[in-house]
Amino acid sequence: MSDAHSPARDTCCGAQSPSTPPEAPCAPAGTVTLRLRIQEMDCPTEEALLRKALADAPGVAALDFDLMGRVLSIHHRGADPQALAACIRALGMTPQPLETGNAADQAPTAQGERWGTLWLAAGLALAAELVGWTPWPGATWGAALLALAAIGLVGLPTWRKGWVALRHRSLNINALMSVAVTGALLIGHWAEAAMVMVLFTLAERIEARSLDRARRAIRELLDSAPDQARQQTPDGDWEMVAAEGVAVGELVRILPGERLPLDGEIVRGEPTLDESPITGESLPHDKGPGEAVFAGTINRHGDFDYRTTRPADDTTLARIIHAVEQAQASRAPTQRFIDRFAAVYTPAVLGLAVLTAVAWPLLFPGAWLDGVYRALVLLVIACPCALVISTPVSIVSGLSAAARAGILIKGGRFLEQGRRLAWLALDKTGTLTQGQPRLAHWAALDDDLDAAGQARLAHQAASLAGRSTHPVSRALYDALATLAGEDGVASVRERPGLGVEGELAGTALWLGNRRLMAERGLASEALEARLEALERDGASVVALGDTQRVLALFAVRDPLKPTSVAAIRALHDKGVKTLMLSGDNRQAVAAIAAEAGIDEARGELLPEDKLAAIEACASRGVTGMVGDGINDAPALARADIGFAMGAAGSDVAIETADVALMDDDLGKLSTFLRLSRATRAVLVQNIVVALGLKAVFMVLAFTGQATLWMAVFADMGASLLVVANGLRLLRSRHH
Repeated sequence: MSDAHSPARDTCCGAQSPSTPPEAPCAPAGTVTLRLRIQEMDCPTEEALLRKALADAPGVAALDFDLMGRVLSIHHRGADPQALAACIRALGMTPQPLETGNAADQAPTAQGERWGTLWLAAGLALAAELVGWTPWPGATWGAALLALAAIGLVGLPTWRKGWVALRHRSLNINALMSVAVTGALLIGHWAEAAMVMVLFTLAERIEARSLDRARRAIRELLDSAPDQARQQTPDGDWEMVAAEGVAVGELVRILPGERLPLDGEIVRGEPTLDESPITGESLPHDKGPGEAVFAGTINRHGDFDYRTTRPADDTTLARIIHAVEQAQASRAPTQRFIDRFAAVYTPAVLGLAVLTAVAWPLLFPGAWLDGVYRALVLLVIACPCALVISTPVSIVSGLSAAARAGILIKGGRFLEQGRRLAWLALDKTGTLTQGQPRLAHWAALDDDLDAAGQARLAHQAASLAGRSTHPVSRALYDALATLAGEDGVASVRERPGLGVEGELAGTALWLGNRRLMAERGLASEALEARLEALERDGASVVALGDTQRVLALFAVRDPLKPTSVAAIRALHDKGVKTLMLSGDNRQAVAAIAAEAGIDEARGELLPEDKLAAIEACASRGVTGMVGDGINDAPALARADIGFAMGAAGSDVAIETADVALMDDDLGKLSTFLRLSRATRAVLVQNIVVALGLKAVFMVLAFTGQATLWMAVFADMGASLLVVANGLRLLRSRHH
């Protein structure tokens, strides 16, 4: 989507969609969205032309322009689609209605004009140049006829579009080129006029093919999911059906080497899956019954059956594609600046060209043709296409490269802002740690207790822990499950935030944290010292006791992920400071932070405390927050960039985060920073190239060194250079 939402009064274009599709964000309430592919629309000048034409059409509420995708979304209330289509066709553009599916699925390809006609026109233009240099008496007329033939073969569409643009007072490339070629013909530069038109047409086609590559980047993700599925029939057989027709809850079979068409949950088999289209992680994963699988992943080994959990248009892959499409359509800060600059630059250079044509003969009497010629060269240079296209093609390439690496960036703004990241706050559980607490060790407080007595304590602790839903209790139970008893546990009462109480074999027991211990009046200095020692080691401590005393201490730890230390080190190498925010006790948080190498750590925080910490950190520079997208929602929303961990399959993470890391690898944060900085470097390079070439040719135009065809070659050459440079981001490997 674009941030340019025109409050147009009504619309003018193709087939009407019955409802607002998900690809049409920001649609005003009560409107219907009509989405149109317009092949000729890829520059802000075309956008301006369409805005002028549609501004007074009855029923239009708003317009959204996706120039890279060449998609116009018209939000209207009861407008006539046929009238809107006629309005756009009158501008020399061809509106093609889009279905409500992904735009990437209907992405345009380079126009299929006949290249033979173009090469014939090039031959005629070259012949006109050669004939013009011969001493033959009819050389002038011969060159003129050859030039007109060349222009007739390839130039009429440009002239027609240029006339439409001039009629609507829009200075797009077609208008500027039409005026330049017409002026060259009027002053007798026949061969040069033909060569200008041929070079312009050739460059446009090459540029269209190059841009198509950027547009196809997201299409490659879409192609990851097959459109056919092997579904079980009611009689138990298997048949191939359209994936979009498979309902949620149906059974689908996948053979080795096949891609998954839908999201689901394994019910039979233990396959090895390559999930790189979703997570960017090339190493395959072994999966088994009950585990989630995603559309687009590849079955490397073993056949299996799974039950679908999402329809084809709502798979994790489809939501990734939708998010990237929206991000590609949005304007990054640099792009908004360039658009504003181009709106001033083009009229300014046009005014300079007119001034040159008028003033030159006054300064140099008798040189009016020379002044007109220099003005025509300036007209060609006035086109800002290379400058305007330099930003979106780089942003789109960066967003697509990130998606391939398993990083979902929700807009060019966050891709650009990433390079300025100064502080990164991280949640502990599930972000830095594995999110799966484990019993590290336990000890009876009575050092003289024999093996039988220790086994009895383990049995009591496991029996009580099995009746609790708390993650720490579950970790204790999982470790001691074989010792748990099924009989004799009575009067069980769970105390939220404290622990669990019950009676086992006639003995009143409790299992809980230090707050429950203090409530029962069983704390002591010696016990506090042991608790603090365990907590300083990064453990959460659970105590087992009766009515008289504490019997045993159980240390539960949530270990760091294997990648956390290296990921934090990589962030520090890039100059980013790190901060851990957690609700766990301060000692455990400090221990984990020290182990991971984090700069600052704060524990015992409620969600509002995390929010306050992010607000305080924001005064020190651009701040990011990494969390699970749910519990850390306030802090994620307040941070300049919110990162959601392990977003594969998570609706909340994909919808709420600014950047979603599609697996649990913190190393992707460093990849994001590298990609952000690389994108920024390409943007600067493209702007320098585009403006530098124009500055050089302005000087050459005034000194008489630049010819019309050279100016066209330089202008379109600059466009091709910035497109090719932007596409380098797609080829880069930021891993």
